[in-house]
Amino acid sequence: MSATRTARTNSPSVPTRAGTRGARALTVAAAAAAALVVWALISYVFGVDLAARPFGAPDYTPVGAAAVVAGGLVPGLCAWGLLALMERLGWRARRVWTIVAGVVLVLSLATPLTGGETLGAVIGLTALHLTVAAVLIPGLARTAVR
Repeated sequence: MSATRTARTNSPSVPTRAGTRGARALTVAAAAAAALVVWALISYVFGVDLAARPFGAPDYTPVGAAAVVAGGLVPGLCAWGLLALMERLGWRARRVWTIVAGVVLVLSLATPLTGGETLGAVIGLTALHLTVAAVLIPGLARTAVR
């Protein structure tokens, strides 16, 4: 062996920027896909018509596949951005972000609990929120710099 050999920098405990980016993108996509699967089960297997009334809106709106995918992608991308910002600011990113994500989850549950058209819709919409959170929170936290 040569004395000038350098240490390996791509160890499993220190993810590369590209690896982190890919893992985060996969997590966000997985959250949207998981929500779509749950939506399909609720809608087609259990026969529940998911409809919700957005805050301040007079009528109920059907919740379709596009809304479900957007409901996984938008919060996922926002969560990713917040985590990246916390890492750049030097905060204890994983811990603080996980706490913030939990608070956001609890607050987000107000929408399905108060805006579902029927009891089945309330349960189904709540399941969708919990599904997205169950994928995003541990998935993104795993990629955070301590």
